[in-house]
Amino acid sequence: MDRLKAKIRNIPDFPKLGIQFKDITPLVKDPATLRLTVHQLLHPFLGERLTAVVGMEARGFIFGSLVAWELGVGFVPLRKPGKLPYNVARTDYDLEYGSAGLEVHVDALTASDRVLLIDDLIATGGTAAASCLLIKKLGAEVAGCAFVVELDALGGRAQLAEYRVHTLVHY
Repeated sequence: MDRLKAKIRNIPDFPKLGIQFKDITPLVKDPATLRLTVHQLLHPFLGERLTAVVGMEARGFIFGSLVAWELGVGFVPLRKPGKLPYNVARTDYDLEYGSAGLEVHVDALTASDRVLLIDDLIATGGTAAASCLLIKKLGAEVAGCAFVVELDALGGRAQLAEYRVHTLVHY
């Protein structure tokens, strides 16, 4: 995945001092690399019974909606609190540099759904674990989690030990 890694730039000290931000905007700007990324994210899950793709705000929307389109299933956005207009389920969680929350419409998923969770990056795993909890809160099953980037030293994969995890680029 060197081709993808070459399109991810490091932004030092963002969003705060000591954080090395992995900027995927050069990757999504390039159509060939974007297409390769989407295909590589979904590849291990081809042929599985999936009913939806779930993506977290905001970069998970980019990759998640494209993966959903390729798989021919719906896309469910997990939003920051206060952004959804209907009744929501919510979960709060810790980040490597703060805390946050996610919400989803209460009717977005049901017990008959089997979903693939997509995001651009897994670091400590807090956002992904909270997302899986929110999916399960609605009764749906998490078939797996796929990420463009994994920051291995932060151990986020351990938070998702009960799920199948697929990552394209490791740092």
